[in-house]
Order: sequence, then C-alpha cells, then structure tokens
Amino acid sequence: MIPRTLLARTFLLLAALVILTTTAWLSVFRYIEAEPRARETAQLAASAVNLIRAALFAAAPEKRPELFNELSTREGIRLLPAEAEDRIEPMPESRFNRLIQRELAARLGPYTRIAAEVDGVAGFWVSFRLDDREDDEYWLILPRERAMRSIAGQWLLWGLLALALALAVAWLIASRISRPLKAMAISAEAVGRGLRPEPLPESGAEEMRRLATAFNTMAADLESHEKDRSEVLAGISHDLRTPLTRLRLEAELSVADEAARQAVVTDIEQMEAVISQFMDYARTNFGEDPVTTDLNDLLAAIAERQAQLGRTLAFAASALPTLALRPRALNRAIGNLIDNARKYGGGEISLAASVHPKEIWIDVRDHGPGIPENEAERLKRPFTRLDSARSNASGTGLGLAIVERIARLHDGHLELLPNPGGGLLARLVMPLRG
Repeated sequence: MIPRTLLARTFLLLAALVILTTTAWLSVFRYIEAEPRARETAQLAASAVNLIRAALFAAAPEKRPELFNELSTREGIRLLPAEAEDRIEPMPESRFNRLIQRELAARLGPYTRIAAEVDGVAGFWVSFRLDDREDDEYWLILPRERAMRSIAGQWLLWGLLALALALAVAWLIASRISRPLKAMAISAEAVGRGLRPEPLPESGAEEMRRLATAFNTMAADLESHEKDRSEVLAGISHDLRTPLTRLRLEAELSVADEAARQAVVTDIEQMEAVISQFMDYARTNFGEDPVTTDLNDLLAAIAERQAQLGRTLAFAASALPTLALRPRALNRAIGNLIDNARKYGGGEISLAASVHPKEIWIDVRDHGPGIPENEAERLKRPFTRLDSARSNASGTGLGLAIVERIARLHDGHLELLPNPGGGLLARLVMPLRG
C-alpha cells in the first residue's frame, strides 16, 4: 500500500534508491572480488601441496607415515591417502568454487579435485598426486576458515553502516521537504476555517521561501478582505433594519384593520429573519473564537429554551466531554436543525448527543416525510429547498447551508440520514478533541 504522506513517500523513494544502489554495489564487489580471492585460495593450497610433494619425494616410502604425522602436528595440515571407497561431498556449486577448481587444476594438474567433506569430515579437501605417472592419490585437508577466508564480511558490515547512514540522510532530506509543506497545509486549513494562522517562516530553499511569502501575503489579504466585508455587511444590516423598524412602527400606528396590520408585521418580521440568515451565512467565523465549553450545559440550555417557548422537545442527556467550541455558532446550528424539523418534519422532535471513537454526534430527529437520499447533499447547498417546501415563503434555503458551514468551522460535517423510525435524522458530526 502506498503511503499517504509526502514524507513517507519521499523517504521510501530515497530509501529504495539507496538500497538498490548499495545492493548493486555489493553484488558488483562480490563478483569482482571472487576471482582474486579464488586465486589466493588456490595459491595457498598449491603451495602446501608443492611443499608436501617435495617433502614426500625426499623421504623414503617407509618414512612417509611419520612425515604425515609431523606435518599434521606442526603445520596443522592433515594428509590422508585417497581411497576408491571415499564418500565425497563436493563443494557447493558457485562461481567462486568453480574458479578455485580451475586455478588448482592449472597449478596441480587435471586430476585435482576439491571437496567440502570426505567420509563425514568437513574441511577444504584438495586431492593431488605425487607424480602424474603414479596412481597414488592423497587428500590435503585445510581448515575452511584458513583456506576460504574472505573480506566480504567486512565489506558487508561497512556497506550496512553506509546504508544506515544513507537512510538517515534520506529521512532528513524527506523531512526538510515535507515539513514546510505540512505547515502550509495546516495554515491553509486554518484559513479555510476563518482563522488567522501564524505567518509561515520564509526560509529554506528559494522555492519554499517564495511559496511561504506568497501564502503569507494571501492570508493577510484574505484577513483584510474579511474585515472589510464584515464592516460592509454590518452597514448593510443596519441600513436595512432601520427602515424596517420604521415600517413596523408605522404599520402598528397607521393600519386600522387588525388582519392587515398583522399581515404587514408578519412580512416585516420575515424580512428581518431573511436579513439575519443572509448575515449568518456571510459570516466566516460568526464573530467568536473557540472557547472551552461544557457540551452538556449547552444542549441542556437549548432544550430549556425550547420548553420556555412552549415547544415540545425530547432531550436525552448523556456524559459528554468538554470541547473547544464556538458556543453561539453551535447554538445557531442546532437551533436551525430544530426549526427545520418543526417546519418541514413533524411528529416528536428529539435532541440527543453521543460519543464515538474520535467523534461526537449531535442528532436531531423528526418523524415527518423525510427527504430522498439523493437530495441530501443538494439540500446542504445555499438557497436550496425541496420542491415540496418551496411554497413555504418563510424559508430562505440557507438554514442547512449555515449548519454545514458551522460544522466545517468545527472541523466537522452535517449528515442528513433516514430516521430508522421514519422521518429525518440530521446529524452534526464533530471531531472529539479539546
């Protein structure tokens, strides 16, 4: 499985390159080193054989067993006569052993054999004859560690140390590449939530410095733009509400017909509600910073306020953690869900919250007609309503869009699901962190 992070991917790529390079180097070294090492081993064995040949030629036949014992004692070399019934275990098939066989045949004669084991005795066995004209054949047994010594193990150790160092450097390089990008991703997420992150350090490689500078400039411009927009929206809201207040007062005083006066007042209240929703949707952070909030108290206060308004709401309290929240914004989101359930749902409306691994769920349920599953995502977009709800002039199509924006402000999201008992389950999902 391919890793998800840039750090892991870059490190694995560099590590693979280093490992392949080191493996190739060791393979090439082993190939090149095999021939001179085989030549050295063959030279050692041939020198011993030639020494023994000279000693045996100089000795009388009856003195040869005594000479065998002396060579074995002083030189650590064993000599045994070769027998036709010897059980011979050949050397393992390899390029190195083939090179030794070739070198020994060139130095000692074509009848030379090598073996890893004879009659159950392990060692480096080399056969030879005193004279090509004679049939007497002998075995020279050398300790394997003496005859087959190699520096490959040392080179392997150095290669592993170099590999470890290269992997450490690869990790350093990968982390230096990914660290500023990770910091930028975190800052970008903060900007997307309406926060003002700390400026990124404008250091490192030229490309990274330019990228950090551009991002810091963009974040500052967005903050300035948001400030200007908030001031403009506040001015528009004030300018619109002032004449609406005058109109309401005029209607209360001038319209004699009670029904007509109530209709005018209702229209004005609806216009004020629309302005409020427009303003709420246009806000980025809803004018507040996160504060540590007891979610139990917040939900209980919402349920109590609904009861004071004479609205039935089934509320199930549970053990909930303390979280860093925007209380006013979250109040507005849950209030929108409850109002939506009353306006378009029906039956008993319930409010509940539960803790799940890494998440907390705030559920608002109704027992109305529900919504089609293929309409769930569309209804979270601004100015969107079901066809069955378009006749309701009091709606603006912004309620669920505001909830979705508030959820994302808390790094969460809104889910619109079928209620198992019939109706709609509106679920506000937020990460479980303080």
